[in-house]
Amino acid sequence: MKFGPIKPQRRQRLWVVASIVALSGVAVGLALIALQDNVNFFYSPAQIAAGEAPVGRTLRGGGMVKEGSVNREEGDLGVTFVISDLKGSEVSVHYEGILPDLFREGQGVVAIGQLDEERVLIASEVLAKHDENYMPPEVAEVIKDAHLNTDLDTFQPL
Repeated sequence: MKFGPIKPQRRQRLWVVASIVALSGVAVGLALIALQDNVNFFYSPAQIAAGEAPVGRTLRGGGMVKEGSVNREEGDLGVTFVISDLKGSEVSVHYEGILPDLFREGQGVVAIGQLDEERVLIASEVLAKHDENYMPPEVAEVIKDAHLNTDLDTFQPL
């Protein structure tokens, strides 16, 4: 088999294919970099308390609102409460805004926000369950792990 110089048509096709592959790689890389900031990972109260959750990055933290922990600030919409995984791990959450109508103590919630230096979750959004048969999947999993409530089979995560 004899290998000689590449014909001009083949050389041109090779450059076109190589250019398409290189540009596709650059486009995928840029898309991944742009989307990296929009990824919100879920952390349980135990993971947040253990220091596994990053400070200053947007994350989702969820659990049950601890009974007697809701403190509303007078004169504004600020509220501070504690979420728990029912195993003893707790995280303080501070939220400025109107809470969902179904928010109350003893309910499952997911708070989206950033941890500050004192490991307090500064929430930009608080999500509460919408009926008695629904609980956010992550919160249901945390509570199932606690083995404290045997009625969780009725909850249907999305």
